[in-house]
Amino acid sequence: MNHQLTPGTIFLLVFAPLLWAGNAVVGRMIHTMVPPVSLNFFRWAIAFLILLPMAAGIFKRGSIFWFRWYRYAILGLLGVGMYNALQYLALQSSTPINVTLVAASMPVWMLLIGRLFFQAPISRSAVAGVVVSIAGVLLVLSRGELQHLMALRLVPGDILMLLAAICWSLYSWLLTRGGDGELRDHWSHFLLAQVSFGLVWSGLFAAGEWMLAAPVIHWSGTLIAAIMFVAIGPALIAFRCWGMGVQRVGPSIAAFFSNLTPLFAALLSSLFLGETPQLFHAVAFLLIVAGIVLSSRR
Repeated sequence: MNHQLTPGTIFLLVFAPLLWAGNAVVGRMIHTMVPPVSLNFFRWAIAFLILLPMAAGIFKRGSIFWFRWYRYAILGLLGVGMYNALQYLALQSSTPINVTLVAASMPVWMLLIGRLFFQAPISRSAVAGVVVSIAGVLLVLSRGELQHLMALRLVPGDILMLLAAICWSLYSWLLTRGGDGELRDHWSHFLLAQVSFGLVWSGLFAAGEWMLAAPVIHWSGTLIAAIMFVAIGPALIAFRCWGMGVQRVGPSIAAFFSNLTPLFAALLSSLFLGETPQLFHAVAFLLIVAGIVLSSRR
């Protein structure tokens, strides 16, 4: 694992948050059209069907997929089954700005989980990076005015997003552990191994959703297009980019790039609302980048 940030690695770790910002915006737009846990199942079912022709070989007898099934079951539970289901659930009762604020705690959880469970040291530069990067996030969320930040209130959805951030942090650390052999050499194989079990987990959660409630799906062209987007972009492409980035520089450094998500979400929301970016967006971007630079120092 090389902790040096190359242009290629930076692109991977920036493109994933951009797609995840789109996921948050689209998820909020369609939250009244489809139940949240079912939405998570639909997206991964489509992702599974796309991956299957490229990586069906992992199911052959003797594949490492069967010998390490427990590893992929855990990765699928954390990264596929739980993270986005919790995020979509959070968007049912919380505002996007609150959800984004809670998700901005990701670098903190990355550092703590790495220290507690993976014996990863916490450097002073990493702590400084956390402070500077989160300052940039708070600037975006407050829109440059303190009273906006003071007006934020936590609701049950924020707790769900906190659990989602912890799940994603643990998932990211587990990506760097374990000998995956030939699966690691083929991105589609490695991702399908996770999605296969993740689809089972998300299917069980969706079944529970339908048993405990009486959800209604309002099918339309808009909903179908939204599901296709979250299945291909934030799921397949973003997971691939994030996985490669984490393997190259480690979860602690990669986590700081996740703080670009609220900035991208603010810009995308401004675009959809017909508003122009403000000066505080540029300042926040500089702070987040400064946090990334500080955290990646040796």
